[in-house]
Amino acid sequence: MIQTNGKKIFESLQGNADALYVNCGCLMRYATGFAPEDGAVVVDKDGVTLYTDSRYIEAAEKLFAGTEVTPTLWSGKTKADILKKYKTVAVSFQETSHAEFLQLKEIGVELQNADEPLSALMEKKNEWELSRIEKACEIAEDAFLMLLPQIKEGMTETEVAALLEYNMRKLGAQGLAFETIMAFGAHAAVPHHETGDAKLRFGDEILIDFGCKVDGYCSDITRTFLFGDDNKHEEFKKAYAHVLRAHELAKEKITSGMTGKQADAVAREYLKEHGYGELFTHSLGHGIGLNVHEKPAVSPRSEKVLEDTMVFSDEPGVYKAGEYGIRIEDTVTLKEGKVKSFMSKTDKTLIIL
Repeated sequence: MIQTNGKKIFESLQGNADALYVNCGCLMRYATGFAPEDGAVVVDKDGVTLYTDSRYIEAAEKLFAGTEVTPTLWSGKTKADILKKYKTVAVSFQETSHAEFLQLKEIGVELQNADEPLSALMEKKNEWELSRIEKACEIAEDAFLMLLPQIKEGMTETEVAALLEYNMRKLGAQGLAFETIMAFGAHAAVPHHETGDAKLRFGDEILIDFGCKVDGYCSDITRTFLFGDDNKHEEFKKAYAHVLRAHELAKEKITSGMTGKQADAVAREYLKEHGYGELFTHSLGHGIGLNVHEKPAVSPRSEKVLEDTMVFSDEPGVYKAGEYGIRIEDTVTLKEGKVKSFMSKTDKTLIIL
């Protein structure tokens, strides 16, 4: 099953451009459901054309039989060949490099910024997109549950990350949403720690931030827990309980119609009231879709109004440099005005292996 959005995107331009041109992976996939390496998509009043090369053309012809998309061999064609017939062409300024922008300008077409209409479409997910995200979340949670009994003392961060990623692949993931963050002990105090060769010891905390893709759509999840209890984690346990409460409060109180700033404040004000305000060093959440970080932002500066079918993370965190870090994250959406989590299989009360 494939979903194409090319014509819908073109219609969102409201007649302000003769054609839409995209060639980055996420936008090609949004337009056609397919993202070949070194390809491009052109949408105009006559339809959607996917330009690709001989490595992908056979698969593309089968995939798009009977759809709005026409696969065409890219070989022998330049950007000028496919765009010079248009007067105005909409492109993503955000996803277009300066070098390519100059190449497009040399063709002689007027370039218009398609980022706003693209963002407005991609922020709100349809049922098919929500089902892909839901599946990616299910796989991530199941892979985590498979991982817990596989974790052994002496394993490195890299080894545990590799096991988790294998589990996700085994369960049907088509790729990683991002590089897995596996942090042992005080490494967890670095929100985006780079997974390395640190070995797991009894009493270490473990923070894992991970996700996978299904049909290009991402999941994003973070779990924090202890590998054994050495009776040296009283402060950590107290902080964990407050982070969990902040996470749950966000689910309970965020509603459609709030701004990202107001939603962020639900968790931030709670943590501030309990002495952890300065230790919550990032936003409550970010949009999730074909990109693991996209709009809407759920941050202290975001005036974006949250609406039903938007998908974002709920991930409050507390980080004490050199000691511990805690983050609890679900991928969630808004349905009938309220938060609905895609993640219900894992108990978020503190796990002690």
